[in-house]
Parts: sequence; C-alpha cells; structure tokens
Amino acid sequence: MAKAPAKDPFRCAECGWTSTKWVGRCGECQAWGSVEEIAAPKKLSLVPGAVSQNAIPIGEVNLENAKARSSGVSELDRVLGGGLVPGAAILLAGEPGVGKSTLLLSVAAQSAKEKMTALYISGEESASQVRLRAERLNAIDPNLWLAAENELGSVIAHIDAVKPELLIIDSIQTISSNAVDGVPGGVTQVREIAAALIRIAKDRNITLVLVGHVTKDGSIAGPRLLEHLVDVVLNFEGERHSRLRLIRAIKNRFGASDEVGCFDMSESGITSLTDPTGLFTTRHSEPVPGTCVTVALEGRRPLLAEIQALVGTPVAEGRDFGNSRRVTSGLDTPRTAMTLAVLELRANIRLSGRDVYVATVGGMKMNEPSADLAVALAVASAAKGLALPADLVAIGEVGLAGEIRKVTGAQQRIAEAARLGFKRAIVPVGSDLKITGIEIMEVARLEQAIAKVKIN
Repeated sequence: MAKAPAKDPFRCAECGWTSTKWVGRCGECQAWGSVEEIAAPKKLSLVPGAVSQNAIPIGEVNLENAKARSSGVSELDRVLGGGLVPGAAILLAGEPGVGKSTLLLSVAAQSAKEKMTALYISGEESASQVRLRAERLNAIDPNLWLAAENELGSVIAHIDAVKPELLIIDSIQTISSNAVDGVPGGVTQVREIAAALIRIAKDRNITLVLVGHVTKDGSIAGPRLLEHLVDVVLNFEGERHSRLRLIRAIKNRFGASDEVGCFDMSESGITSLTDPTGLFTTRHSEPVPGTCVTVALEGRRPLLAEIQALVGTPVAEGRDFGNSRRVTSGLDTPRTAMTLAVLELRANIRLSGRDVYVATVGGMKMNEPSADLAVALAVASAAKGLALPADLVAIGEVGLAGEIRKVTGAQQRIAEAARLGFKRAIVPVGSDLKITGIEIMEVARLEQAIAKVKIN
C-alpha cells in the first residue's frame, strides 16, 4: 500500500513556514521566492569517514595562518578588528548607489599595494567599466587582477589561475551555476554559490569579500543562512546627498561587533576619516541662536554633532488653528516631538502655534536619547533668540516629567569634547565625571539646564 504524501511538502527557507502547495511568497515572513519543496529525508549514516586533519591540542594550533593583514584602509581595518584574516568570509551589504563597488575597488587597490594579490570579480559591470572607475580612483596596480564573470565555474578557473590572497565578488546575486536548481539570484542559487565560494576560501586561505544586495526594507537579500555562513557581516550606510559613509559591523567573529568606520565620498573616490567630527559641526563667526553641540556614540567612537533649530514667529492670540509644523532631519521625529512637549510644559517655552524645524549637520542620523537635552536647548535658544555659548556641549535624556537622565559613556563623550577644545558641559546629575580642562555642570531637570545657559 502506497504511503500518503507529506502533509506540507513545501517549506520556506527563510522562516520554516510550510505549505501544501508551492507559492511565490511566504505566508509567514512575506519573502519572495523562498518557498522550496522539501526533499525526501535520507537515512543518516553512522559509518566513520575520512578526516581532513587530525585533531590536536588547541594550544598547538598554528596561529600564523590566522593573523590579520592590513587592507590599506584604516577605517575598514578598525571595523574588522585589525585587518583581513586569511580564510575569512566577509559580507558587505548596502543600498544601491551608496558606494560599495567604489569602496571595494579602493580596498583591492590598497591591498595590492601592500603586496597582496587581489582578484576582483565583477558580475554587474564589464571589465572596461570597472577600469574606468579604477582610473578615477587611481586604483591601478600590477597585483590587482580583474575579471567580469557570471558563472561559478569561470570564477573558480580565475581563482586557480591568479591564486589570489584577496577575492572580491561583486555581487553574490549575479553569480550562478547550471548545476544548481533555481533562477540566478534566487534563494537556492545564492545559498549554494556562497557556500561553494566560502569552502574554496577556507581551503586556500583566501580572504573572501561578498557584496550583497538589500531589500526595500533594508535587510540583506537572499536566504538568512547567508549571514550565518560568513564570518563578518558589514552594513554600508550613507545618504545620496551627503559625503559621509559609515560601515557598521553587524557580526564579527574576529573583533567587536559594535565598531563603526567613517568614510568621505568625493569625486576622486572614498577616503578614511580618522577624525570625522568636522563633518557634523559648523564654525560660526559669531554665536547664532538655535544651535547646540552634543556628543553621540557611534559604536565605541564618540562623535561631536551639532543640533540646529529654527522656531517660527508666534501666532497672534486667537489665530492658532493647530496647524504648526514639526519637521526634523536626522533625528527621530516622535522623540523630538515628545521633547518639544516637555520643553513647553515643564520649562515654559511657548511653542504652540509656532513652526519648529530641527536638524543635524552633515547628514548625521541620531536616534539615541542622549541628544534630547541638546535638542531642547537648541529649540529654547531659537525660541528666545538668545545664542548658547560656543564652547558648550550638552548630553542627557529628557523624561516626560522634565527630569534629565544619565546616559551611557558619559566619561568618554565629555573627554572627546574636552580634547576638541570645549570648555563647558551640561550633564545629568550623578554622572560623576572627573575630566580636566572642562567645567562640568550637573543638572537634574530641564528648567535647571535652561537656567544654567541663561536663555530663560
């Protein structure tokens, strides 16, 4: 008697959701093209197999093959935890047009100048198009090899011929194989192609960098398994109209996963920013109302950021119809609206019926609560038309009752401000900071902070 078919013969490769029939979109995680037919289970063999290398005590493992080598790009080395590790698989993802190919071509050229053989495989552009970009970036070096391929077998042939120490695949979604089911760029193809390249990289001690596409919600396209296969996952961020680019380590087996690298994108290419503070602050010839400087923490790095505010003229009595605007740029809009409400009710700064615009300088994005106090002081300064001292920084979270709460990394933040020449700092009470060269003013409530800077 024949066995009845499996109840749910189709499964989503992303979340494990099952279905009785094939569908193009997962009913659970809404991923497209991730539903596959479940293969018939095979009986697990318990027969011992051949080993590739005998097990040895951990103290006798050779570390020479795992030492990181500098990529020639200091900010990338910072995020990676020291440099490029032989045999490591790195996944770099980012929005279209953010500069992933430009960054990796620069990394390949700098690595080639460090006497490291680099192979750049382009699946999206022709070799001549990549050469044009390399000319603009001054990325021409005899140790940098270039090929334009879309088939896995051809990529492996180039690896055998060049024997690179650094292999860059741009991008993993464009490489396919006839031996693997599915369409190029599909879940099955991406998973199998990536697994094959990672095996080659680890067998031959090649540092592998894979470029990954992102979906419209910002997550990495392809199977979630791809992020588990690689050793490092990096996210490349930046606004199209801003020169600033950030690399964030989401996963890192060789270092900290909260590091951030800063880059400057210009017509001549992309360069590391070891001290990017100047991008987020402006120098005024004289004090201007509506500006306040704070210190943000990007990973472990403190960055000074300037908050600018503009408050419209008051509406005449009886003419306020509740149509005042609240516009933010680079800040969390709901949190900024909450701070404005606290500022009006707890500190008696009238904002009803007045348009309020709050923005960061240089396209920086700030979502952490430590910027609340700087936002409140900048708006109060703009509303009163009184400028804050140019040598003042403010950090602190504003509560709904008007209290100023402590923030993490206060010592590190204020030390960076003191290093850059700021003389006064407003911090939450109980921060217990001991930093020479800067006056620490502790406040418990928002109205106390406004009184300290004399704009009430």
